[in-house]
Amino acid sequence: MIHQKKIALINDITGYGRCSIAVQLPLISALKIQACPLPTAILAVHTGFPTYYIDDYTERMIPYIQSWKDNNVTFDGICTGFLNSVEQIDIVIAFIKEFKKKDTKVIIDPVMGDYGELYSSYTEELCHAMRDLLAYADVITPNLTEACRLLGIEYPHEGIVSARQLQAMTEALAAQGPSQIVLTGIHEGDYLDNYMYERGKEPEILKVKKIGSDRSGTGDVFTAIVGALIVRGNTLSYAVHTAADFISKAMVYTEELDLPHNCGLAFEEFLTDLK
Repeated sequence: MIHQKKIALINDITGYGRCSIAVQLPLISALKIQACPLPTAILAVHTGFPTYYIDDYTERMIPYIQSWKDNNVTFDGICTGFLNSVEQIDIVIAFIKEFKKKDTKVIIDPVMGDYGELYSSYTEELCHAMRDLLAYADVITPNLTEACRLLGIEYPHEGIVSARQLQAMTEALAAQGPSQIVLTGIHEGDYLDNYMYERGKEPEILKVKKIGSDRSGTGDVFTAIVGALIVRGNTLSYAVHTAADFISKAMVYTEELDLPHNCGLAFEEFLTDLK
């Protein structure tokens, strides 16, 4: 019997700004996987705008999940994004324990900070809770800041890090649970490096030419494509190359449109390129 794979998307839903579930759902759908949102919050625009409306969904997550349980819903993948409280992380851990089966892939994007700094809503208590979540992950996609925080080490001066240091960091992260790790967006001159680690294999580095500057939702795009392809059975290398190529094309087009940075990536033009 043909089985269409399903991914539970645990992230916020933002109406404008191209981030979180709003970008992940169409990308995963384009890769022929059913995307099933579990909202952590509802926002009119993301927090990079001067003002924003937010409806925290924490109290509604448990009855929402219970409905899935009552209806015997199953998932081939579980993908998490921004989690805004220890309570939400605890809910996600309980969700994984309930819904993860033998072949279910858990993809964790530990959205915590960038450029050596935590996001304003993040606390040390939240960092510790995120470390607890790692034990349940198969794949994680931290940037350098998040990797350092998860390991409890200092962010390297100006974000400069050697391949040997990256290997040591990914091995230490893997010891906490995940077998596949992508350290994303490591700045190296005119390039961004993605460092790929898989337990039992030689690490791989993918260098991508920098295009424009940082845009909201790029990490959500990356994790959605990588997660969907891993759930489909593709290799980590193929998944990362596909995501990086897609983002590069979308970034070139977005720069041509001269969109404000908080409007994210104009990815819609390239959805049919995903196969």
